[in-house]
Amino acid sequence: MSRSSRLRQRNDAPPGPLAVHALPSPRTFRLVLFALAMGGFAIGTSEFAMMGLMPSLVRGLGVSEPQVGHLISAYALGVVIGAPLLAILGARLPRRTLLLVLMGFYALGNLATALAPTYHALLAFRFIAGLPHGAYFGVAMLVAASLAPAAQRGTAMSRVLLGLSVAILVGNPLATWMGQVLSWRYTFGVVALLSLLTVVLVARVLAPAPDEARASPLRELRDFHRPQVWLALVIGAVGFAGMFCVFSYLAPTLVEVTGMREAWIPLALAAFGVGAIIGNLAGGWLVDRYRFRATAIVLAWSVLVLLAFPLAALSPWTLLPAVVAVGTMGALAPVLQSRLMDVAAQAQTLAAASNHAAFNAANALGPWLGGMAITAGLGWTSTGYIGAATAVGGLLLYAWARRIARRDAEPQ
Repeated sequence: MSRSSRLRQRNDAPPGPLAVHALPSPRTFRLVLFALAMGGFAIGTSEFAMMGLMPSLVRGLGVSEPQVGHLISAYALGVVIGAPLLAILGARLPRRTLLLVLMGFYALGNLATALAPTYHALLAFRFIAGLPHGAYFGVAMLVAASLAPAAQRGTAMSRVLLGLSVAILVGNPLATWMGQVLSWRYTFGVVALLSLLTVVLVARVLAPAPDEARASPLRELRDFHRPQVWLALVIGAVGFAGMFCVFSYLAPTLVEVTGMREAWIPLALAAFGVGAIIGNLAGGWLVDRYRFRATAIVLAWSVLVLLAFPLAALSPWTLLPAVVAVGTMGALAPVLQSRLMDVAAQAQTLAAASNHAAFNAANALGPWLGGMAITAGLGWTSTGYIGAATAVGGLLLYAWARRIARRDAEPQ
């Protein structure tokens, strides 16, 4: 084996201490993944429901569309703040206990959302509901990875994220329908019930791990401040922004550029959901085979997809396949989650939770950049070119991370 190959193996090898659970039977493993994905479905439905429920909220609360947009921002802010904060506060808890606490907290946040008497109360409850989002996904994927054979941990993590993708495909349209037929309050009431169902399922199928190593908040904070951890997070915040840049302005692009009726918007959203499911499955497969190098593959694919989007938007026959392709960019999530597990040492919980804070930063960065381009008169399809530029930025950050990893391994 060549010296460069040995260095690459060192840099890409998974950490040994991650497997804190004894490997369960295949049936139990599938049940655990289903229970964790159920939590992802509940979270995804709640997160994306506001976009489809906007008209119902405007009518029901007597507020404007921008004010409903503030509700979306409040939830995202809760994710960014809550992910590292709750990961640190819960570091000493067993992961099973932390999962139960986080989903119980999420159920209460969404129940409060459903019962909010005023707009300002709703604003506060959406922020509170967002707090456990990132920490839950981080801990859930750590558990999934620890229960899987080393060569299949990427696939296991992608199964947990599959709940989020199914929420985009199924949960969001159902939430919109429920808001139109009944009330937007029923949507968040159902999410609270799904969260409680997740608590019950996790408690039943995930056995306690008496030998699990306890994390230390101080050690988590110390090991979190590593260049490779921060580079992985910034790659996600920058490289993933292009997907949100296009997705946020998909509806007006479909109507104003493609010339389709508004009735086709749900179909376009469903196409994005199909792409997200494909991306999650592909991301798990890629990371099991290529480890960190899968980041370059996904980002290069993202550049091609986003550059093709403006041309594809000119025709209904090419727009929907292009939207599916944009959805596949979600493959980056399990890839970077695996990378963080490799480089975070004893900061596993904090790093895993912060990954979702980074993706919510991308959710803020992408629409902001796209909005600036549209306001400047560059047109709705300029989001594709802006998004491609952010994906290129992610590739440059990836190259920097690889260079630092090789340099650090050189003396060895």
